[in-house]
Amino acid sequence: MTVLILTSEEDVTADMVVAALHATGTPVMRLDPADLPGKAVLSVDYAHGDFDGHLSVNGHVLSMGGLRSIWVRRPGEPAANAAEPSPWLTAETRQALYGMLHSAGARWMNHPRNADQARLKPWQLRVAHLSGFAVPPTVFTTAPRLAREFAEEHREVVVKSASGPPPGEPSLALPTTLIGPDADFSAVAAGPALLQRYVPKRADIRLTCVGTRLFAARKTAAPDQIDGRYGDTGHAWEPVQVPDRIGKSVHEYVTLAGLAYAAFDFAEDEDGIWWFLECNQGGQFGFVELETGQPIAEAVARWLAGRGAERRGLDGHR
Repeated sequence: MTVLILTSEEDVTADMVVAALHATGTPVMRLDPADLPGKAVLSVDYAHGDFDGHLSVNGHVLSMGGLRSIWVRRPGEPAANAAEPSPWLTAETRQALYGMLHSAGARWMNHPRNADQARLKPWQLRVAHLSGFAVPPTVFTTAPRLAREFAEEHREVVVKSASGPPPGEPSLALPTTLIGPDADFSAVAAGPALLQRYVPKRADIRLTCVGTRLFAARKTAAPDQIDGRYGDTGHAWEPVQVPDRIGKSVHEYVTLAGLAYAAFDFAEDEDGIWWFLECNQGGQFGFVELETGQPIAEAVARWLAGRGAERRGLDGHR
């Protein structure tokens, strides 16, 4: 039984998992959907009440009957590398590839339907509340008056992107920024703004959940640091014990979200409280493993090579 990894050609984190799978003797096929059609070949048929499908990559053939699990890591846009790419060809290729994979009945890390939902920041915060996390007061709004009232109530707020750092330099984008109630909020009317009460932190926490296994790492924050993704704090990531309450909430969250893998970011305040900031269903873990030595790639490989039922999401779907 083979593990299929959907990712780009240059993906060091995927390389780590492939090495771990090879160490267990588990067959692996790696495919970038951008190479289909072209380097990769697909064939699928539904006849006589049965289903059969095959993928061929670099001369290696994978039958859907031999597909154990699928890791959706960092896949390219289907048909992006085709000789004559087009939106229509991308749509057609996505239909064929993912339609075939959904028909195979393999385990997903993570299922595309659940992954798409899990990317929505407002939905994340709702699930975080339901799971029992400490969540800073937050507002999404296109109303300048409401944004100003929120800032007046909490005095120090962070404004940031809900979808992550924007590509390029769009004129309406604003990097993660600490602001006060005296800021000009008129631009909020031009696009949805995410404002969150500022949490003065002593450390950033990255918690990686693989199935039921939890790996937490802590990095001391620099004075007045706003965004832990940027800037050198002079400190490295170090392994840290997961508090029982946090562990319980993490398992509740991934169960509700229907996720097999998730990377959580927390801000640890001076009282030691871990404040939920976000959950990235496809978050990086290579940098944490390299600094802490935590066997996250091995845990991912073991999940992909194993057997068992997938989690169910809020809507009951796997």
